[in-house]
Amino acid sequence: MDIGELSSECEFFAHNELRDSQKEMLLDSISILEEKGFLIASAPTGIGKTAASLAAALKVRSKSKNVKKILFLTGRQSQHKIVVDTIKQINQRLTNQLPIKLTDMIGRESMCEEVQPITGECNCEFGIQEKARRSNKIKLANMILERPMHVEDVIKLSRNEKICAWASARIAAKDADVIVCDYNHVFIENIMKSSLSSMGIDLVNCILIVDEAHNLPDRVRNGLERSLQRKAFGYAYDETNEYLANKEKEINESDIDNTFGNKEIEEIRKLKRQLNKLKKDMIKWYNTKEKELGDRKDMKIETSDFLNKINESLMESLDVEHKRRYEILNRMIELLYLVSPEELSEDEDETACSRLAYLLEICLEYRNNSALALVIDRIPSSNRERREQDEQPIRVHSFLLDPGVVSGPLFEQTSGTILMSGTLYPPSMYSDVLQIPEDRKNISKEYRSDFLSNRRPVLIARDVTTKFTSRGLSNTNKINQHISLTIKNSKGNIALFFPSYAMMEKFRALEEDWLPSSWPRIRVIEEKRSMTKREIEINKKLLYELESNGERGVLMGVLGGKFSEGVDYPDNILQAVICVGLPLAPPSAKQDALKKYYEKRFGNSVAWRYSSSQPAVNNLMQAIGRPIRKGEDRAIVVLLENRLLQRNYNICMPDSLQTIEVSNPERTGKFTKSFFDYFPKPEKTIE
Repeated sequence: MDIGELSSECEFFAHNELRDSQKEMLLDSISILEEKGFLIASAPTGIGKTAASLAAALKVRSKSKNVKKILFLTGRQSQHKIVVDTIKQINQRLTNQLPIKLTDMIGRESMCEEVQPITGECNCEFGIQEKARRSNKIKLANMILERPMHVEDVIKLSRNEKICAWASARIAAKDADVIVCDYNHVFIENIMKSSLSSMGIDLVNCILIVDEAHNLPDRVRNGLERSLQRKAFGYAYDETNEYLANKEKEINESDIDNTFGNKEIEEIRKLKRQLNKLKKDMIKWYNTKEKELGDRKDMKIETSDFLNKINESLMESLDVEHKRRYEILNRMIELLYLVSPEELSEDEDETACSRLAYLLEICLEYRNNSALALVIDRIPSSNRERREQDEQPIRVHSFLLDPGVVSGPLFEQTSGTILMSGTLYPPSMYSDVLQIPEDRKNISKEYRSDFLSNRRPVLIARDVTTKFTSRGLSNTNKINQHISLTIKNSKGNIALFFPSYAMMEKFRALEEDWLPSSWPRIRVIEEKRSMTKREIEINKKLLYELESNGERGVLMGVLGGKFSEGVDYPDNILQAVICVGLPLAPPSAKQDALKKYYEKRFGNSVAWRYSSSQPAVNNLMQAIGRPIRKGEDRAIVVLLENRLLQRNYNICMPDSLQTIEVSNPERTGKFTKSFFDYFPKPEKTIE
């Protein structure tokens, strides 16, 4: 529809035309935000949720005396660019309004030349005098505010002028209307405290837009996930010893009286003695726990057990009243942070001291709260240091079971929030899990796409499964045939996703059973566990090279992994997606604790869905959304898992998802051929 019919509501809308679902979401968003409420929107690709959410937030901000800033939170750099471009388009359309000022930020490690892990200082302005550094940063900050700039452009400009892009962006953020940044700036406590305050941001005066919000529960959980192996106390001791030596040298070389410095040194010496004792005592405790673990992979322990052992070691031979029993431990935590950098960005590596301090702090905060679980487990071989490969090291691992204990109070502070994703399903579950405040207006809603049903058919095979009790040669052969006939009858590049690396590697080793013979041979691109963002981009570019050369590729990956989530595949570079099985979380002490926690909080009827089946299906939904990025794209989806036809899994799929049941590989092949005969090529985009 033409935006003239809604001229007031569309004052900050970036385009001339408004899609039906986009209009619905825009009006819902304005209605919600005007009452400082919450919209939990399951909004599929193609409805224009970025433009709708920004238009609504900017409209409400323009009428509010309280709302100062809009924080657009996203974990995808591709989405940063979309937001910046959208604001540019909005500014071009504004007539009676001042241009929207925007700051685009990513992690410090990506914005700065080099960051020292101990000091927290960067080398961006090396060789520049202090007075010039300050004026240069202000100059760059003003340039950022003059017109919306992609963070890549800010970094390029800063490198040429030897200015710190990260510090300049933080200065600009104080006067920006819209800030595009990672979730961590709001939802990870130790980053939020330093980040928001330094940028002059108070959540009370902010509207939040959380993109790809299906990731938010796990991102919040990850913020409180820490692990501590038995050697961690020794590593912290070594760091403290180095820090102490540097401080002592600094004071000895100084000519002035430094009473404060001497006092600090005495405190650090005390910390060094404490860590020396702990590294001996805790090795014994770890050895005891390893015996209790036996042949198991993991086991849950009481937080108090871990805390009390550390506290006993610290208080040994000291007469401390019971009510003050954590006083020494709290002071030790403060000193551990003193040895660490003052500020940690969202992608900096932690030091041993900061890791130990944060885990102890978490344990103290949640010692009487079942929302946190402590688990003893074995360190995966890929994560072990080279010298430990012959050992079987264990670690203490913290898991936040309930992200809502962190996110709920933060949402309460805001002037309203939009949470949106193509797989935020069911929206009510995310409202429950994130503890969206119930005392303010909120809507949990699924929006429908205008094009997905006919341009992205979803086939479900009823004759195959990866359920453990049903596996066998016959089942595997049928899976191979489904894959082979889909590839043979489709066009272009294909994504093939599995529930685990182990299963992916098994099929990769026997690719001759499912990969059709052709010339030129179809290229297989395999996901690796330790793949970096750069390696992902290189493999993605390879798909375009293959297409331009008239060749084809099969992208093999894992559901919930590197290729299937958080990666855009524009220009219809993927024309089919095949998903084998369901990525259900394997049995573990953590998974058992999560299910039991949800049983207590939500009841038995939804505990399994919230903890297991729904996350697995949502991983599937993320994967099948990879090939369709705009209305002109087309792709076929094949789900090789008959459990999806059962009610307990079928209810986990969005109501708007129209599926087609196929009985055998031949039916899959015929339907695939018919689809590509009807849609031989993607439609051309009409601007």
